[in-house]
Amino acid sequence: MSASEAATSIRVWDRFVRVFHWSLVLCILTNYFIIDDGELIHQWIGYTASGLVVARIVWGFVGSRHARFSDFFPTPARLKQHVSRVVAGEPDFHPGHNPLGALMMLALITLVLALGATGFMQTLDAFWGEEWLQELHEILGSTLIGFAVLHAAAAIIMSRIEGINLVGAMITGVKTRSGKP
Repeated sequence: MSASEAATSIRVWDRFVRVFHWSLVLCILTNYFIIDDGELIHQWIGYTASGLVVARIVWGFVGSRHARFSDFFPTPARLKQHVSRVVAGEPDFHPGHNPLGALMMLALITLVLALGATGFMQTLDAFWGEEWLQELHEILGSTLIGFAVLHAAAAIIMSRIEGINLVGAMITGVKTRSGKP
């Protein structure tokens, strides 16, 4: 095995990012699949998810290197280069989020915040019983689940393509790339 094919490991996800990620997953799955809409615990889990996202946004500015938005923000140039390399079948290793993963992460946190806002609005007198708001909240929830499934599938597919266990990295904090994918 050549030096370029040797296994490499890099510490990427700090403890905060990993706890945030899995806590958010738990909140979303619990609220969508287990808890009935309208129950008080549904509201508190939603507020918890929103709070987690707000904390992650703060961490995106003050956290460890690969947790910072500046490390992975998906600019048009970064997206174009990444997609071009992936389509060409060329390796495009990113220690943190790749540009498409970063775009997905931003979409997911935006959806969680929108769910939190529409859920909170439903508790206000001004919006109590508003059908359009309830429907919007449900659409956002279903969209979030769809994006989460796409996110998980992409992590599994990219793990196979790049030879990196991305799910394992989100547990251990370390990305290990075995030789050639």
